[in-house]
Amino acid sequence: MRVVVTGMGALAPNGNTVSKYWNSLISGKSGIDYITYFDTTDFPVKIAGEISNFNPEDHFERKEVRKLDPFSIYALVACNEAVQMAGLDSYSFDQNRAGVMIGCGIGGINTLLHEHDVLNNNGARRISPFFVTKLIVNIAGAQIAIKWNLKGPNQTVVSACASATDAIGMALRVIQSGMADIMIAGGTEASICDLPLAGFSKIRALCNDADPPQSASRPFDKDRSGFVMGEGSGMLVLETEEHALSRGAKILGELAGYGATNDAYHVTQPAEGGAGAVSAMRLAIEDAKAKPEDVHYINAHGTSTPFNDKNETYAIKTVFGSHAHKLKISSSKSMTGHLLGASGGIEAIAGLKVLEEQIVPPTINYNSPDPECDLDYVPNTAQKEKVDFVLSNTFGFGGHNAVIALRKWRS
Repeated sequence: MRVVVTGMGALAPNGNTVSKYWNSLISGKSGIDYITYFDTTDFPVKIAGEISNFNPEDHFERKEVRKLDPFSIYALVACNEAVQMAGLDSYSFDQNRAGVMIGCGIGGINTLLHEHDVLNNNGARRISPFFVTKLIVNIAGAQIAIKWNLKGPNQTVVSACASATDAIGMALRVIQSGMADIMIAGGTEASICDLPLAGFSKIRALCNDADPPQSASRPFDKDRSGFVMGEGSGMLVLETEEHALSRGAKILGELAGYGATNDAYHVTQPAEGGAGAVSAMRLAIEDAKAKPEDVHYINAHGTSTPFNDKNETYAIKTVFGSHAHKLKISSSKSMTGHLLGASGGIEAIAGLKVLEEQIVPPTINYNSPDPECDLDYVPNTAQKEKVDFVLSNTFGFGGHNAVIALRKWRS
């Protein structure tokens, strides 16, 4: 059974729609800047990829905004774009065979911190009645289901930074199993607030010194010094090929394969040589019934951390052999920062746009080559390239590795 993509929705630090996000990627435009959400005077890290020029009340009534944590708001906004692009907002489909699979790493952390302050300062009686239903990580998927009356399978995947890619892969499996004709799948995250920033800073995972801030995320560059937190959401509409064709939908690409593994090695560091990443890439390629030499472009995990970039490079060389040096590889995190559990959602969209537009976005801030990272990372400027087959890599704390394969659709 072939599974295809018919809709995409994006809310990213460098663009609040798919077209704006994509145009920023191919223009090398970063959405990373100084944090505005809270006072960072006492924090070693003062930069992040915040959503900008965004007002929830442009999308929801004020009373509805009060009931939603930002991570659910982002998911709903991205989902609405995806559903409209797919034409499902004006098409009568079987709601019992349409479901949701969302990836998220942290959930309603803004709500948790706010209500904890209320509890400490004003007492238990002042806690919001919406506290629990704003906080819990499954609620974004539930809100999407309620909005669009989707009564099929609905789960939330939590596998750290691999969450959204795992969600997309598991949605593929749900459709292939025959349980659904349509799945909304992707990721959402809204964790740019004081506690997560302090936590990631404490383990020295973040870049804490960049001038200008847009230069902070520098994947594969010798002078990289840590990742940059980002936020947002990326959503796809997945359908069986038969269902999409029967309703005359425009097909944007094929979700051809999925691979997932665990390093079983360390809670933060990848396994030596990227062993788990090697297995996940091989599984995704095999699942797509393809060969390594069929792959033309990899949207890399590319976090701008010393361990990840070196190990991912080694893993790619292990999987692809001599073909690794013919691949185009880039990290869109150089422009968005790291959206944690939502990363795989917007990065899958980047891969699909590469297939559509035949343009590969760059890895910006690539100025000092690292001898241990010696592949073609499309430095600083987008490149026209014939691309029919894409991998999207995401790897997370806890040793999670998730990879999806995307193919240019042909009937």
